Amino acid sequence: MKLTLAFALAPLAAAHYVFPALTSGAGSTPDWSYVRQWTGYYTNDPVTSVDSLDIRCNVDASSATVGANTNTLSVAAGSTVGFTVKASITHPGPLQFYLAKVPSGQTAKTFDGSGNVWFKIFGQGPQFGSSLTWPSSGATQVSVPLPSSLPSGEYLLRVEHIALHTASTAGGAQFYLSCGQINVTGGGSGSPGPLVAFPGAYKATDPGLLINIYYPVPTSYTLPGPAVWTG
Repeated sequence: MKLTLAFALAPLAAAHYVFPALTSGAGSTPDWSYVRQWTGYYTNDPVTSVDSLDIRCNVDASSATVGANTNTLSVAAGSTVGFTVKASITHPGPLQFYLAKVPSGQTAKTFDGSGNVWFKIFGQGPQFGSSLTWPSSGATQVSVPLPSSLPSGEYLLRVEHIALHTASTAGGAQFYLSCGQINVTGGGSGSPGPLVAFPGAYKATDPGLLINIYYPVPTSYTLPGPAVWTG
């Protein structure tokens, strides 16, 4: 019975994915060295509740203990940073990146990411046609250019891929996400915003989270969360 169940669940786990390492001009970091290692990362399981603290950085990854055990990567404003994907993005849905600036008196290692501190720097929806196609499908690495006007300092970098294959009922969207720790150098004097909190930025009934992506085929799509700050 247990063996049968394990075989039944194996394809489901294989279809899931994680973001374990940062990428930059210097290449990829070791897994879970600059990315906060969340509890149960080896299951590849998604977060499904937008009201849970897990929606911020994944399971238990907002804790000071996890942050303290994570390194912080120095990257230049205007450069490109990203995450590796293991094994690859296999579900349909949008890709988004957020940043949260570490408050004065704290470091990326000690910051839990609480409060209205998160701003979006990238959001990628579908291409429309006889069916929806998603540019991130099959990706083994995803990246984003940091705005040149981004102020210098330490940040939490949050990647999020939202799987919508079961999103036709509220709570059906699956969130695959991780938080990395970065130190931005050579920054500018921009004022990032709008600022949101996780949890709090999304509702399960947001049109970008409660949607049937198959039939009738949508002709528009609204990304969840705030507008993108481009600098």
